[in-house]
Amino acid sequence: MDNQTQHSVVSVRFSKVGKLYHFEAAAGMDLIVGDQVVVETARGWQLGEVAHIVGDLTNVGDGSWKRIDRKATSEDFAQRKSNEEKENELLEFIRNVIKAQHLDGVKAVLVEYSLDATKISVLYSYESDNKIDLKNLKQEITRKVQHSQVELRQIGPRDVAKIFGGMGACGLPTRCCSKFLTDFSSISIRMAKEQGISLTPTEITGMCGRLRCCLIYEYEMYAENRKQLPKRNKRVMTPVGEGKVIDVLPLKMAVIVELPELGRKEFFNSDIQLMDGLSQQPVPSKPKLIDDTIEIKEKGSDLPVNSQNTNQTERESKSFRNQQSGKGKRPKWRKRRPSNQNNNEK
Repeated sequence: MDNQTQHSVVSVRFSKVGKLYHFEAAAGMDLIVGDQVVVETARGWQLGEVAHIVGDLTNVGDGSWKRIDRKATSEDFAQRKSNEEKENELLEFIRNVIKAQHLDGVKAVLVEYSLDATKISVLYSYESDNKIDLKNLKQEITRKVQHSQVELRQIGPRDVAKIFGGMGACGLPTRCCSKFLTDFSSISIRMAKEQGISLTPTEITGMCGRLRCCLIYEYEMYAENRKQLPKRNKRVMTPVGEGKVIDVLPLKMAVIVELPELGRKEFFNSDIQLMDGLSQQPVPSKPKLIDDTIEIKEKGSDLPVNSQNTNQTERESKSFRNQQSGKGKRPKWRKRRPSNQNNNEK
């Protein structure tokens, strides 16, 4: 228990709508939400913003969080502003190189400098299935920015839309990805079908050309409500009679039922009862077997007749009728052997 230590942990983000990363604050460093701090990351020294105060956490052994170096100073802010100007100049240079090298499909999206300008990350998009060689592009960038490590990182169309921002396909002035989404969830066409949304591409596709992120917002509620409602074409019993379900309304927990005389009516799920697919017409019961005897009653008799005896009686009656009408099988006649009378005579 002696190895347990207290760590003051805070969450830091490096973009306006970005992922949160945990860092450990030094003792006596009074941080509040909104403070700018300098930390070391895999992309070099970065200037980040404190987004959340996690608090004191106990960890056994060495801490697993990187430490915050210091609060940002006026020199750090000035350096960051200078780096932003360099980023814009380098981005324009890279786009000209891409055009000169005829790298079709490659689009330079963003350039990020580390705080000390020792590492540079170039974010680009490329959606073609064909492989492309960017070695020459990287060499040109390295010649432009000497004494700096250059990294090319490919990003998807959703990340591109998040960086550029703009109006969403739904009409909101700011897209969800640029407003509050920090992670992109996996979206499938099944989510649109479950919610009854039109599958027209313009209805379910966002500005990035992919399925809209908002399709997942209410998907779980729709899926859970549909499990409690009868499916379409099921027979149900309503307060006004029996009918067939023609549509389901998961948000209202109701269904629309087609009734023979009343037409289409809407009912809540609590007011209907599933018929379980049973036929409403009585099904004739099968004859009961008792000691291998079928209860078949002859005319004028109340006694059960054995099935084997009944079949035999029917065959005998049919044979007798055929004999009376001459339709029976003709008898086979044998050929007589020639008489041996002459052979016996001497």
